[in-house]
Amino acid sequence: MLTEIALFLAAAVIAVPLFKRFGLGAVLGYLFAGMLIGPSGLGLIDDVDRVLHASEFGVVLLMFVIGLELQISRLWLLRHHVFGLGGAQVMLSTAALAGLALLYGLPPVAALVAGFALAMSSTAFVLQMLAERKELPDRHGRAAFAILLFQDLAVIPFLALLPFLGPSLPGSGEGGGWIGAVKAIGALFLVVIGGRYLLRPVFRRLASIDMPELFTAAALLTVTGTALAMESVGLSMSLGAFLAGVLLADSEYRHELQADIEPFKGLLLGLFFIAVGMSAKLSLVLAEPLTIIVAVVVLIGVKALILYGIGRISGLPAESARSLAFALPQGGEFAFVLFGIAVTAGIMAETERDLLIVVVTASMIATPPLYALVARFRHRRDEAPVYDAIDVPEHEVILAGFGPFGQIVGRMLRVKKIPYTVLERDAKQVDFVRQFGNTIFYSDAGRVEVLRAAKADKARFFVLAIADAEQSLRVAEVVRRHFPNLRVFACARDRNHAMRLMDLGITDIVRRAYASSLEITGELMRALGEPEAQVKRELDRFRRFDQETLLKQHAIYRDEKALIQTAKDFSRELEQLFEADAAAADKPSG
Repeated sequence: MLTEIALFLAAAVIAVPLFKRFGLGAVLGYLFAGMLIGPSGLGLIDDVDRVLHASEFGVVLLMFVIGLELQISRLWLLRHHVFGLGGAQVMLSTAALAGLALLYGLPPVAALVAGFALAMSSTAFVLQMLAERKELPDRHGRAAFAILLFQDLAVIPFLALLPFLGPSLPGSGEGGGWIGAVKAIGALFLVVIGGRYLLRPVFRRLASIDMPELFTAAALLTVTGTALAMESVGLSMSLGAFLAGVLLADSEYRHELQADIEPFKGLLLGLFFIAVGMSAKLSLVLAEPLTIIVAVVVLIGVKALILYGIGRISGLPAESARSLAFALPQGGEFAFVLFGIAVTAGIMAETERDLLIVVVTASMIATPPLYALVARFRHRRDEAPVYDAIDVPEHEVILAGFGPFGQIVGRMLRVKKIPYTVLERDAKQVDFVRQFGNTIFYSDAGRVEVLRAAKADKARFFVLAIADAEQSLRVAEVVRRHFPNLRVFACARDRNHAMRLMDLGITDIVRRAYASSLEITGELMRALGEPEAQVKRELDRFRRFDQETLLKQHAIYRDEKALIQTAKDFSRELEQLFEADAAAADKPSG
């Protein structure tokens, strides 16, 4: 065991930095390391199935971490992409690939299984690749995540359908499929109920004990338990872990859980890719090279065309649709599971399975360099603007974001002849603003090297006027970490955004449209006949009270129930204060 562990670590430590140095990505490095030490390479490790089965836990941990990042509210916002883009991709790819499998000579049932399995992309592979390139927040990154999520969900009914397709599969007798479906629904129900009402009190109790290793053990037990519960009823282990993560996404322990799981996830995910590389039968490649090359080209080509088409129909720009098409054309880890079940059920022959596994593995190997090539071609052909080189003198003020809010700040500073540096990530906004003679740099304020070039270490003030909440928080985190002496004035999109900025230690916060809302309220009160002095007094009181409320709610804003209750309490208290003021004003003096 120790010898194998040493081999895995040595292969990864040598291959991954080498591949990353040449811009090919860590995933391809892991795959190459697996092929090198596997049975088809140097033959240092023979039992590939055991390693592959153990390493699948890395995918499970990945799905748990993804679930932690995806709150229910955000999942609901993604529903159109998940079921629209994801559903279209799975159905169209399955139909096209199953039809090609029929032409190749596979029986109808085997062709259906092969088409569906090949339609699946690699969740672990794609998310790791996009994360390395910091493209997950981009439009094609969000679309890719939605499609991958639907694919994970689509595996559930297909696994339930397999007993009806393969008579030799255990449990496929009369009523077996229905019993399995009931068990699956019951397991999902237990995971949801347990995660909603049991996990939070348990973690709260463990956190009070103040033993970090025990909390880590509980986090791993949660992932393992939900994964085993799903597997016991024939569902995807990664689905159970994903559900557990989603149910804990709103909890106050989300960040600690993610920090505890992250090291295990990274190591086991690397082991999974090594195992995939080990499973490739290079002898089959040498025996039928033309067949495999054609199959890989057809698989990538068909899926890429379908992905590009549905991306454009859904409203993605051509550049984003191309990126989506070349991010997801490979086969995925679910193919290995489905092909194994198909052989056990007598649906597919072992020779067909081995050929398809090599095709899936080769498609995964081909994806990183192909995606990198397309990305370079995209920037060259589409003439995507390059970030400006920043060479400015030391200014006291740096302004990040030059939309409507930032422009007002800039205009006032310009009138007062106070020099400032503007950083804006939206190329179209930069071009528009430059038409009016303004000096503005097209750059990403969330990059440390950009902030250093803008002399952030010499500046005194940083105005954060970025409209997008997630991008704003990313920039704020970088500024607070690397330039702690820089005073940050931030514009928040809403109350929740303001509280998340407060988590980073930022206190000079103005909520977008807050002041203008108070201003129009004052005009309305004056139109209703209230005296000017009373309007000013009441607005000042509301502003002070609302700020105090914000500070108090910041301590409990992750607890939705407590937040709702405090909002009700504060509204009632504010009403009582206004009533007391009115009574005092009506009371005769002397």
